Amino acid sequence: MKKATKSLLLAAAMCAASGSAVSARVDKNAQLYKSMEEAGQRYREARIKLQAGDDASLAQMSKALEDLEDLANACLKQRGCDSTRVITQYEVLIKGQDMDSQKALAGEEDDDLLEPDHVHSPILTASPEAARSMALLNDGHSFDKMVQMNEPVQAALREWLTTQRAFLIDAWENYQYMRYLMSPEYQRAGLPEALLFGIMAKESGGKVHAISRSGASGPLQFMPATGSRFGLFRDGTGFDSRFDPQQSARANAAYINERFAELNRNLEYTVAAYNGGEGRAARLYVANGGASLWSPEVYAQLPPETRDYVPAVIAAAWLFLHPKKYGLEFPKLDTTPDQFTVARNTSINELTICLGNGGSRDGWFRVLRNLNPRYEAGGTIFAGTVLRAPKKVAVLYRARCVQGHRAELATQLVRASNYMATANVAAGARPSAGTSSADPLKQVAASSDSGKANKKSKARAKNYRVRSGDSLLAIAREHSCEVSELAKANKIRAPGYMIKPGQRIKLIGCDE
Repeated sequence: MKKATKSLLLAAAMCAASGSAVSARVDKNAQLYKSMEEAGQRYREARIKLQAGDDASLAQMSKALEDLEDLANACLKQRGCDSTRVITQYEVLIKGQDMDSQKALAGEEDDDLLEPDHVHSPILTASPEAARSMALLNDGHSFDKMVQMNEPVQAALREWLTTQRAFLIDAWENYQYMRYLMSPEYQRAGLPEALLFGIMAKESGGKVHAISRSGASGPLQFMPATGSRFGLFRDGTGFDSRFDPQQSARANAAYINERFAELNRNLEYTVAAYNGGEGRAARLYVANGGASLWSPEVYAQLPPETRDYVPAVIAAAWLFLHPKKYGLEFPKLDTTPDQFTVARNTSINELTICLGNGGSRDGWFRVLRNLNPRYEAGGTIFAGTVLRAPKKVAVLYRARCVQGHRAELATQLVRASNYMATANVAAGARPSAGTSSADPLKQVAASSDSGKANKKSKARAKNYRVRSGDSLLAIAREHSCEVSELAKANKIRAPGYMIKPGQRIKLIGCDE
């Protein structure tokens, strides 16, 4: 009896010890999971700060990722720890947070399973008013039907997918590098990112320093008066904040919501107002009792340029959401934001040369200009200045632009003078007939006559013969014309602007 009792007591003690060990492991694993959640939360908070323009939060994001990696390693060594849980949190919830939307837009998802960005917007979910404002963008509802059934929008899709495909892809690339600055402004306003992209693609193609002949400026092409109304103006340094992608997106979002409030949240009239004027759009809306913009009586009253603009914006927004459906493949880009401190005086031009392509198809000129809009291409950027750039560029800068052959070559090239080269060529050139090498005044006169002849030649080049695949919109963009002026001068009827190969187009109001 005593032996049996001792055995039971021993077994109980062993079970208690075992239970204590298991309990200790459970507690330790629970602490790991808690630390993991805290690190993830720190990362998300830093990411929000970065989107708000706090570049210093990049270091906080990096530290949070490092902590998550350490936790994953600790979990792998800890018995009973669900390593899948930790690693999934690290890979999907953190790293995937920045890349999922980009992969979807690049066509990596099954298009039948792909949901547009607005479906999951926490702002839209929390704000019924904002959700109603964007009812047209709900898949399976009126926005889809409008795209699929509306001929002007279908024609705009055709243009984006044919003559303007390269322009659209360039616009998408430009936007991806600025996305962390622009998209949060739309999200905070309860608006879908696709609309922002559609407007930007049509307005500037994502070129921050774009300026129209009418004076509209920036990636979203604000006129001075309208920009000033929404907080865009020249600051104390003389910088025009219409060129700032983040501030421009914020102003654009405010303008769109203001029009939604005025136009009963009607998307087409709001887009028309952005191009053709809010007064005209409001008068049309009221005079026609809120009838559809696409109805013949309303559509016919729009200026030709606006009739082209509205479907083009809607089509670009649709392609942003559904590229794969149309065989549109956007490139895969690593747009991880970063910054670097300039070690010596430089310029955007000099940086572009020393950086090289570095994995970019077209080099880094446009990206650097867009992310640092205060600096002119050839203007001096002084040592100590902090520049925004993708992470890849920050690494390339330290490797290629601080010192060494590439840095010296870039400096030499940006200092080269066109005038010096011209003078050297002129000094070694053989005098032309009738011009004495000893008479520089005659040389200047001859040069002037040549310039006049070139101007006359340009003046005569006012016609364009239509080639196969051309559209009036493409011709207007190529020669810097207004579509409406071209159409009027050549008696081409809107909204189709039908032209045919061999037809001669008078380039009225064009730069060349």
